[in-house]
Amino acid sequence: MNSSAKIMYGTAAFLGVMAVIYILATKLVADDGSIPKVEWAGTVALVLAFMLAVMLGAYLHLTSNRVDILPEDWEEAEIADKAGTLGFFSPHSIWPAAMSGAVMVLGLGVAFLHWWLLILGAVLLVYTTVMLNMQYGLPKEKH
Repeated sequence: MNSSAKIMYGTAAFLGVMAVIYILATKLVADDGSIPKVEWAGTVALVLAFMLAVMLGAYLHLTSNRVDILPEDWEEAEIADKAGTLGFFSPHSIWPAAMSGAVMVLGLGVAFLHWWLLILGAVLLVYTTVMLNMQYGLPKEKH
């Protein structure tokens, strides 16, 4: 079993214990002198979080057989063993800043409920996203 599954099982065990304590604490204590009742919002949240952690732990446990040993599971691993190529990031691209401006225009349209500003921001965001994705796919201009 790899370390990720162990972490998720540990989280599930903690959430299960906390759910039981929470249910008992809310069932036994009433601040206003009335009959104590279970507080459902926190109970449901803790039980669902417990079930999610169990589900993720089981998934990681079952898929650990199909993958090679990960660097975080080695006893003598170095940080450089996990490092790899993160991707290509264009150092001189204007499009991320243009996308930020488009998101700002879109946000102003939402904040002030001006439909024309909202539509303009959406169009600008689509245009800048396409240009960011296509900046190296478009042929060079021949002047």
